[in-house]
Amino acid sequence: MHLSNLPGVPGQEDAVRDFVLAELEGLADEVHVDAMGNVIARRAARPPKKGEVAERVMISAHMDEIGFLVRFIDDRGFLRVQALGGFDTRNLFARNVTVHARGGALPGILTPGGKPVHIASPEERKKIPEVREFFIDLGLGADEVRAQVRVGDMVTLDQSARRVGRLVCGKAMDDRASVFLLLETLRALRGQDLRHELIAVFSTQEEVGLRGAITAAYGAQPTVGIGLDVTLAVDTPGVPAEDAVTRLGDGIGIKVFDSSMISHRALVDSFWDLAQANGIPAQLEVLAQGGTDGAAIQRSRGGVPTLTLSLPTRYIHTVVEAVHEADLRAGVDLLVAYLR
Repeated sequence: MHLSNLPGVPGQEDAVRDFVLAELEGLADEVHVDAMGNVIARRAARPPKKGEVAERVMISAHMDEIGFLVRFIDDRGFLRVQALGGFDTRNLFARNVTVHARGGALPGILTPGGKPVHIASPEERKKIPEVREFFIDLGLGADEVRAQVRVGDMVTLDQSARRVGRLVCGKAMDDRASVFLLLETLRALRGQDLRHELIAVFSTQEEVGLRGAITAAYGAQPTVGIGLDVTLAVDTPGVPAEDAVTRLGDGIGIKVFDSSMISHRALVDSFWDLAQANGIPAQLEVLAQGGTDGAAIQRSRGGVPTLTLSLPTRYIHTVVEAVHEADLRAGVDLLVAYLR
């Protein structure tokens, strides 16, 4: 849950990176940070047995979260923001936020411009504002704001992660839950021989175009790619069953398709068969829109056979993104089974 609470919008993932580096102590043979800020951890493979083919497997989970940058400070000290990642603005009304200024964190209130419900017309109450209509109130005078805040400062939504039944909910399960999954996989493999060389990547700037994974894949030159990310679990009231995509608690998602990639069919079959043989809960996933680091790996250099493992998640791109503990365990178990 601590991972979810850390701030880290695209390009400013420092706090998450520091946490990951500390957690990697003793879990990898080599660890380094590249020019894009990706954390890259390598585990060597055992010598191949007769007839075996050893692969170089890159697994990537992104560290960044959706958020904002300050883009303008007006003459009264209100801030306007630039979105980093896709927001449904219906979920942004009257939100507590933090502006991460150089001198320290400043609490603020994010809300759209316009009239409150008491004096708004029926037409005004129905209007869904765009991101550019939102502002941040820091409760300070204009001179105080300008003395502390700069254009480009990071803004994150405030929400402490918590358990709700068997769910873990927080503001940045996308994709900190997958960062946790990858760290737990490395922890489960500690001291064990691996059939395949493992390149574990904790990537940057996924939410604005898979940027960190693009450069990491080019440098790693994997022969097999695995993206780790969340996917929709719209298994909630008001949505037809055929639109659910995945269901919480039914196991890790094995992606077949999204709008950025079609997973390598042999890998889909291999992971599905492996899940069935080992009694690991899994479900096949077709997502009409969206993309993951898997797409960046797949298109690297001359192309890489790739699939994505997806964590079913309710309420994606809100401050209460929710994942099921059983699906997290299934993801770790399936990765460990493959890498062994």
